[in-house]
Amino acid sequence: MSYDHILLPSGAAGTIDEVDAYLAAQEGLPESEAIAEIAAELNARNGALPVDDSFLSVEAVGGPAGDTLYVPSPYDAIGFVRALLFELATPRGYAVYDPQLAWLIDPAGHLPIAVTHGGAGEFPYLTEELAYRWVAGLSAPNPYLIVERGEQRYIQTYRDPNGTYTVEYRDGSPDRHFGTTIDDPARVAAVIWDWANEKIDTGLDWSRVEF
Repeated sequence: MSYDHILLPSGAAGTIDEVDAYLAAQEGLPESEAIAEIAAELNARNGALPVDDSFLSVEAVGGPAGDTLYVPSPYDAIGFVRALLFELATPRGYAVYDPQLAWLIDPAGHLPIAVTHGGAGEFPYLTEELAYRWVAGLSAPNPYLIVERGEQRYIQTYRDPNGTYTVEYRDGSPDRHFGTTIDDPARVAAVIWDWANEKIDTGLDWSRVEF
């Protein structure tokens, strides 16, 4: 059984229904130049590995699917493949669609900042839309999100079982570590997106976190 990721152009779709319609419309069309380049690089990197270390669950990716690319992988290679797709696809203006999670990760308007999602792993950028979606969807067993700008500079949130969000940010050192609690996931997402844009929501009751 494979785990699928699909590439499609940034801005080609905004909802899952639009993604499905776009993918269907691309079936059988000649492979675009950019997609062919990405497929060739994936195939070359996979082919250079021993068979037991393959990160693709097919012999090769690519073919007549227009400006889209289907990339199936073993489950133990999900994180590696996702990171590789962001490396190859983001500079070329492609979004990554995860049909298992029903997530469209589109780089339009993104900030190149490290994100760790407790349930899904690591991502190289954040958008406002992703901040709202990811915060609202946090759930057990790992209901947290961390956004990092550099060493000792990060903001994080944890969704407590009662639905309250603990939000903390650190600004360079332990003595610059502050926290608050918020009930509204949309407010949490707004705080995180503001912080990613180097703004702090001063309307909240921030208190210093002691260690």
